[in-house]
Amino acid sequence: MKFGPISAVAVAAVTAVGLAACGSGTPGGTSGGGAGAGATSASGETVKVGIKFDQPGLGLKQGSDYTGFDVDVANYIAKELGYTPQFVEAISAQRETLIKSGQVKYIVGTYSITDKRKVDVDFAGPYFIAGQDLLVRADDTAITGKDALNGKKLCSVKGSTSAANIKKDVPGVNLQEYGTYTLCVDALKAGSVDALTTDNTILAGYAAQDANKGKLKVVGKTFSTENYGVGLKKGDKDMCTKVTAALAKFVSSGEWQKSVDKNLGPANFKPGEGNPPKAAACA
Repeated sequence: MKFGPISAVAVAAVTAVGLAACGSGTPGGTSGGGAGAGATSASGETVKVGIKFDQPGLGLKQGSDYTGFDVDVANYIAKELGYTPQFVEAISAQRETLIKSGQVKYIVGTYSITDKRKVDVDFAGPYFIAGQDLLVRADDTAITGKDALNGKKLCSVKGSTSAANIKKDVPGVNLQEYGTYTLCVDALKAGSVDALTTDNTILAGYAAQDANKGKLKVVGKTFSTENYGVGLKKGDKDMCTKVTAALAKFVSSGEWQKSVDKNLGPANFKPGEGNPPKAAACA
């Protein structure tokens, strides 16, 4: 996400970025236990892995099940490195803290690679390229893109690149920063805000959810490029090298495409130009 461009994904309720029922988890809270439904657990050391709990198609927690493209990436990395993952909710504003304090081994949660974040954490990747877009009510014809946001109430999530981008690009917007995207979606449906902004992949997932079909729509005009990376402890080059190798295998094995088709395909989301990306070398 977000916070960078919404590189793509009109992921869907089907795709999982969406958050429908999840955003109620405790920030930084540990999930009950294992890798979740459909996950491939390793038999080695159990490590805590940060993911999103409220993004349909990307990282969604429903009961004891975890689904989404990012969940598949997180599980694949764990399998390749010989770990058994225990999922922890990685709220956007808490991601650097979770990594720096050692509360998680790594984070896979629509985590855009930015120079500001690289001061505190390292990244392996990118493993996906998305773009920032807008989600509005289905009957809204006034908001046609970023340039139509002046004076509008816009929701985004605290600590996201999406919020930072919009503050800089549209100083006249009335930005409302909530703790989760699910809260933003609820506010949008209730009429408390006029639009929600984050990556297109996340927005697509919400729009595709059964509860939102016919009520919300993605504007479809991205205005940023978001490179999703795996967040790691600063200076841990060995871990970065191993994760980078796992990401390369995830792509070359065909598992990357299978996961995209499974999680984002139902929303008719097509990855944008540059996907699947080649991960950069660890510095």
